[in-house]
Amino acid sequence: MGNLKHKIDFVAVVTAEMANPNGDPLNGNRPRTDYEGLGEISDVCIKRKIRNRMQDMGHAVFVKSDDRCDDGYESLSKRAEGNGFKTIKDQDEFYNKACKTWLDVRSFGQVFAFSGLTCKSVGIRGPVSIHQAASVSPVEVISMQITKSVSGEKKGDSRASDTMGMKHFVKFGLYTIKGSINVQLAEKTGFTEEDAEVIKEALRTLFINDASSARPDGTMEMVRLYWFEHDCKDGRYSTAKVHRSVKISIKNGIVIPTSIDDYDITVEALEGLEPEIIEGI
Repeated sequence: MGNLKHKIDFVAVVTAEMANPNGDPLNGNRPRTDYEGLGEISDVCIKRKIRNRMQDMGHAVFVKSDDRCDDGYESLSKRAEGNGFKTIKDQDEFYNKACKTWLDVRSFGQVFAFSGLTCKSVGIRGPVSIHQAASVSPVEVISMQITKSVSGEKKGDSRASDTMGMKHFVKFGLYTIKGSINVQLAEKTGFTEEDAEVIKEALRTLFINDASSARPDGTMEMVRLYWFEHDCKDGRYSTAKVHRSVKISIKNGIVIPTSIDDYDITVEALEGLEPEIIEGI
């Protein structure tokens, strides 16, 4: 496959049931919500999951979480140095090599501003943009007290107290993840049609190998992915209009939605732009 030639927009429909889609560390790790009670998932969280899927598919990734570090480098600067970037003086050479080396760099971009590198600061703008996800309806956040750890130790005749904590989760929420892929930026980073297919597959399988105590298997589901490929570089329609064409509303008679079946999902017809509708896994 060659360089990307057509603009791409996408909308993914995700559900969370008895799960914490994205905890807020500044609010006791409660699921993120706005002032209207709508659930939120940060774009950083979504990109982290996409990067994890890229790794699972065998692609080289620059920004890795600690538990997924498979190359022995303990920091981003060490990873850059270990891949031969320490002595590169020319910024264009640095830029091109970084894009060729790591898929997430040529997808999302990266700022290389690490001490120890000859090129002090190289900024790369990636063609793939991801919006902050939001729920269609307000979500109910449930909290419960739990035993975080058991000491098992004794103090005299009594056992030392266990460490207590709180666990928070969304009872049910339907979220939309929106994004786009820009052809002009793809030409600069070398992002290809094959790379776009990797992004599509990563979104389709977003929650594979993502289970945790906050998100047990089966509590997060990628329901459907709407993939719009335009017939030109700049797009036949604006990204905002394409995203608005996917309309989600609560069915008549439903007061509090508890499943995907409580929503009507339709796609407004846009002349010359038919979406590929992909069922999630």
